Amino acid sequence: MFQIRKANPEDSQLIFDLIKKLAVYEKMENDVVTNVEELLENIFTKKYAEVIIAEEDEKPVGFALYFFNFSTFVGKPGLYLEDLFVEPEYRGKGYGKKLFVELSKIAKSQNCGRMEWSVLNWNTPAIDFYKSLQAKPMEEWSVYRLDKKGIANLAE
Repeated sequence: MFQIRKANPEDSQLIFDLIKKLAVYEKMENDVVTNVEELLENIFTKKYAEVIIAEEDEKPVGFALYFFNFSTFVGKPGLYLEDLFVEPEYRGKGYGKKLFVELSKIAKSQNCGRMEWSVLNWNTPAIDFYKSLQAKPMEEWSVYRLDKKGIANLAE
């Protein structure tokens, strides 16, 4: 039996574990600097993001972490998908698509004008999956980032 549920504070360790597994898949395990306590505070107390958990027979098999932004051109909120991950042994069962369907329902209920996310250029399976959902790459756009050090330098 498959289900998707909204995460709760007791899921903080699970979310952290899934983030670490995602980081291994993306070859970015050294980039994970957060911890369970920080996730608990920022997701469930400060509510900077939200998480849904995918389960098969009550066993967690994936997650999606998202938050809302705002489009000045569209004049509406947007749902930004920060991360989506399904355990490798559960891929091919349609669970990733079911997570996307749930996210689209959330976006629709919040009157979002769009959903957006980023994907690593080498991640062909994910790119093919997104294209199968009729998502379009924003090829004329580049992502820029200031990390913690860059923010601190600029703020001084």
